[in-house]
Amino acid sequence: MRTDIINYLEKEIYKRASVTSNKFGIGCYYHIEAVVKNAQILAQEFGADEEIVIIAAWLHDIASITDYSLYEMHHIHGANIAENILKQFNYEEEKINKVKECILNHRGSVNNAKLTIEEKCVADADAISHFDSIPSLLYLAYVNKHMSIEEGRNFVVEKLKRSYNKLSEPSKEFYNDKYNNAMELL
Repeated sequence: MRTDIINYLEKEIYKRASVTSNKFGIGCYYHIEAVVKNAQILAQEFGADEEIVIIAAWLHDIASITDYSLYEMHHIHGANIAENILKQFNYEEEKINKVKECILNHRGSVNNAKLTIEEKCVADADAISHFDSIPSLLYLAYVNKHMSIEEGRNFVVEKLKRSYNKLSEPSKEFYNDKYNNAMELL
């Protein structure tokens, strides 16, 4: 496991998330941290290359937090940024390409095929991370969007349903209890 890269990425992502020019605020760091946690769990559960999955999870939204103008195509820009960073660590070209594929294919809103188990782990971890940040979703609904109690609840429920439905079938089964518990709570 390349802990030198992983430790660097954790600090670098925190630094980039902390700057005032980051339109998403520090909350995006906690989203990325949740993606890393869930990606590692899924990698272990489904036998994926844990190192690739963890590195890709740290880097999957790097373009968005670095420059908001890259948001719409952040999966493409992020793959390029990841390549530049990983080359500085003399990371193997084959592994760089695997990390890039995970980043290119992580977005649920972009219907790219997820061909490897590593790509599925990162994409599924990104979707399921919303279940780890329900308070942030409620804050978004009530504080940022000024929704009523019922509107905010429905907003969060629908967001979680969409996220769950983006999961691969094995991840849906794996996270079924988490989904049901969240729906019961809301």
